[in-house]
Amino acid sequence: MAAFLLGAVLLIVQPQIVPSTPAINSKAEASSQSVQRELLKKTSQKNDFKESIHSNGSCRQLPQTIIIGVRKGGTRALLEMLSLHPDIAAAETEVHFFDWEDHYRNGLQWYINQMPFSYPHQITVEKTPAYFTSPKVPERVYNMNQSMRLLLILRDPSERVLSDYTQVFYNHMQKHKPYPSIEQFLIKDGELNVDYKAINRSLYYIHMQNWLKYFPLDRIHIVDGDQLIKDPFPEIEKVERFLKLSPQINASNFYFNKTKGFYCLRDSGRERCLHESKGRAHPQVDTRLLEKLHEYFYEPNKKFFELVGRTFDWH
Repeated sequence: MAAFLLGAVLLIVQPQIVPSTPAINSKAEASSQSVQRELLKKTSQKNDFKESIHSNGSCRQLPQTIIIGVRKGGTRALLEMLSLHPDIAAAETEVHFFDWEDHYRNGLQWYINQMPFSYPHQITVEKTPAYFTSPKVPERVYNMNQSMRLLLILRDPSERVLSDYTQVFYNHMQKHKPYPSIEQFLIKDGELNVDYKAINRSLYYIHMQNWLKYFPLDRIHIVDGDQLIKDPFPEIEKVERFLKLSPQINASNFYFNKTKGFYCLRDSGRERCLHESKGRAHPQVDTRLLEKLHEYFYEPNKKFFELVGRTFDWH
């Protein structure tokens, strides 16, 4: 009886064991595994599994790195330059797995099937610029892989707005469809139209806050898109270090094409430039309207700089 009472007392006074990681992390990990199982289950039910192992030893795998944005920030250029590295295997097209419901419902095996074949030592990369501004994407990426390394390339917000408009304008022109002037989008009732989607996409601090809820800053490398245009090699060196890649890309891989007005790539003696749709001239915009854009972005840019602990040479 005495032994029983002594045991009861010890149970009462024994300190609780504190888990080595916060409880929220355990829940997040369980949630991540649950989401993956559910997505794989949905794929299995559709009998959509494909052979993912090649006879040469390569296989399809989930990406370890995603270029999450930003639209018209230079994501294609970044992917092409990064692909110069032999340890990078890049998906050819934008997958839109995390932001398009029809794709997300297909499950993780469908996502894997969109990836290139790669060897065990290689890093698989996919890029979908729309991820950065989609509110539901950060949590979905986190649930799939909490250790994901993310690449975000940004440009001067005002320039990004003009580039955004330019792309849509040329898309309409190619289809012989009329498209309003940029002034019609930027001005509403005599004031700057802050509801214009292209402007919202340039409010970087709003979207960055959403990503920082799930990923720490050391998991998100911000590439300076304006510097990548002017002098690509230093920016790619930083990306190599972030991804823990051996330094394989060098200055000789880039050369300035005077005809196109931007840098092109040289790989094993083969030269290639980005598609002609890249580097298009922006529309002429009234100086006063440009000043309105610059003034509007001043405070949001300041908030973004404080958020990431870094400044950029933007207006």
